[in-house]
Amino acid sequence: MNNEGPAADGGLHLIPFRGLRYVPERVGSLAAVTSPPYDVVVRPDGLHHLESADPYNIVRLILPQARTAEDPHSQAAQTLERWLADGVLAADDEPALYVYEQCKGDLLQRGVIGALALSEPAAGVVLPHEDVMPDIVADRADLMRTTAANLEPLLLTYRSGGDAVGTTAVIERTVRRSPLLSTTTEDGFNHRLWCVTDPAEVAEVQGDLMRHQAMIADGHHRWATYLRLRAEHPTPGPWNYGLVLLIDTARYPLQVRAIHRLLHRLPVTEALAALAGSFRVRPLEVPLPQALDALAGAAAEGNAFLLAGDGRFHLVDRPDTALLGRTVPGGRPEAWRTLDATVLHATMLEHIWKIPDAPEHIAYIHDAQAAVTKAERVGGTAVLMHPVKEDVVRELALAGVTMPRKSTSFGPKPATGLVLRSLALD
Repeated sequence: MNNEGPAADGGLHLIPFRGLRYVPERVGSLAAVTSPPYDVVVRPDGLHHLESADPYNIVRLILPQARTAEDPHSQAAQTLERWLADGVLAADDEPALYVYEQCKGDLLQRGVIGALALSEPAAGVVLPHEDVMPDIVADRADLMRTTAANLEPLLLTYRSGGDAVGTTAVIERTVRRSPLLSTTTEDGFNHRLWCVTDPAEVAEVQGDLMRHQAMIADGHHRWATYLRLRAEHPTPGPWNYGLVLLIDTARYPLQVRAIHRLLHRLPVTEALAALAGSFRVRPLEVPLPQALDALAGAAAEGNAFLLAGDGRFHLVDRPDTALLGRTVPGGRPEAWRTLDATVLHATMLEHIWKIPDAPEHIAYIHDAQAAVTKAERVGGTAVLMHPVKEDVVRELALAGVTMPRKSTSFGPKPATGLVLRSLALD
């Protein structure tokens, strides 16, 4: 690996690496060993489903479940070592950049996977847009440190002029060739992967990306983990790089979805009673899709939320402006102060409901139906959110302002398990 630092102009510096990939003959199917990103596999039944899909499913590395007193991260390291020794995983012969494609119906996404030189967010090369939770960063850092591997790529976005030049030109030439792998996962997405090893094509990608900065679309905690581990290994080497997937959203726009909240210990009746007089609350006797449509309509005019957990939906909107003035912190851009996530955390959770942002009180769930079902099961409250526009996210990121944690969910997210990076090989 070339361990020189980022380019002097501060752009993105992406280098090839020897990818670790599943050996198809050793697993039931490539689809059966893949997983969504670790933070999407939030429910025990989802974890069990993946573990049951194939004995070599990647979830055993990204979310190890120790069956004894053994440290789960040490168990993951031993599992990785065993799979390598048994030929379940194998390293590609030479360093490469990887072109990755996801396709489902009319949705097509293409990007390039590589090892990105790490820089401080303040440098303006990689822009975060959300806060992180220290306990999750600590957990991910311990897993990466113990396994000496980047097990799943971050999803980063950048914007070109939209023309088929530079990285896009390389991608579109590459996809005409036979892929290294092709598989369709149970969510209906087809995934294809190619390697780019030609020095001229690698240089074409690198020269293009050095003119760009990127925004983190998915993987804030892993980015913070990369920076922590780089600080622990200041000597130039493999820890100065992290595995990423870069998507040009001028060419392949991402979808932006909301991440919902589950309040474990707050019944819906108590939540609604506490909001009386501060927000307008209206019951909706409709199914979830129509309730989400009503939320979208209300969100177009101001802050709005859906509460659920008692068998029906409650549309909460039109917060008292004086209350917002007292509870939402000042000194931030108006775009930040008016975010639904800002109002939820500063006004509703902290001031009205007095619920701390801790795992025993709040869970973050990507799927609206899953949040509602879980709330009804535990007697809690699901707070369903409306997605933030990507332009607002980018505007705040460029201004150096981070949104409340888990404010957005960009997608489609890359499947975990198609290509891994071992730091021991670099």
